[in-house]
Amino acid sequence: MEVLLLGTGAADGVPNPFCRCRTCTDYRQRQVLRTPTSVLIDSRLLIDPGPEAPRQVTRFGRDLVELSAMLVGHAHDDHLDPAVLLHRSWVSDAPLEVVGPAPVIETVRPWLDATSSAVRLTSVTAGDVFDLAGYRVTAVPANHEAFGEALCYLIEGEGGVLLYATDTGPLPAQAWELLAGRRADAVLLEETFGPNADKGGRHLNLTSFAATVTRLRESGVVDQATRVVAVHLAHDNPPIEELATELARCGAEALPDGAVITI
Repeated sequence: MEVLLLGTGAADGVPNPFCRCRTCTDYRQRQVLRTPTSVLIDSRLLIDPGPEAPRQVTRFGRDLVELSAMLVGHAHDDHLDPAVLLHRSWVSDAPLEVVGPAPVIETVRPWLDATSSAVRLTSVTAGDVFDLAGYRVTAVPANHEAFGEALCYLIEGEGGVLLYATDTGPLPAQAWELLAGRRADAVLLEETFGPNADKGGRHLNLTSFAATVTRLRESGVVDQATRVVAVHLAHDNPPIEELATELARCGAEALPDGAVITI
């Protein structure tokens, strides 16, 4: 399983163009950019096709010609730009599955030609288990609000298991029930708010991120061989080197856009 990190940032990315905070300045000086979080698995499954994801594919020397499915966590526009389906329709009528919670499907539908059967829309909800693009996927509830339901996903393939967990605050009880007895080779876990503890519970900060990693270890989802990578990083986090030190305390890491995790 090849996991290409198209983006590792929050909605506004890092640096935020309107900001001169310590972190945004650090990123500018290093000429480093984090775009909104999105992932391409084995060139055939795209997770969270936000507005910058297609261009990131091109920047990293890839294409989406072999793409057979899109998996969307929720309907916020940094995770879902339905125009990508319009752009695809101009060059391809190959079958494509688009899967996500009901608000995602409602957002996508108006962008499709009513006579087209190339794109199949499927609404899923927490607890659903389904096959998609050659993977077995479990829909895990997120602690997040996005015009309705938001989901995380456990993705199991012949090459490995990935837990994709963004956007979410501390995971709800049903999520832990669904993850019981499961193990992941890689975990992409959001960490939006850095040291800030006063921005609400719909995203993780460094403290709740570390607590989540600890519980994942205690439940067996994460072991010594599992790579835990922080994603959906905002400029609330400290500069790059300080962030790496903080994440290392709980056995996690931050990777740049364009990094590849091979399981």
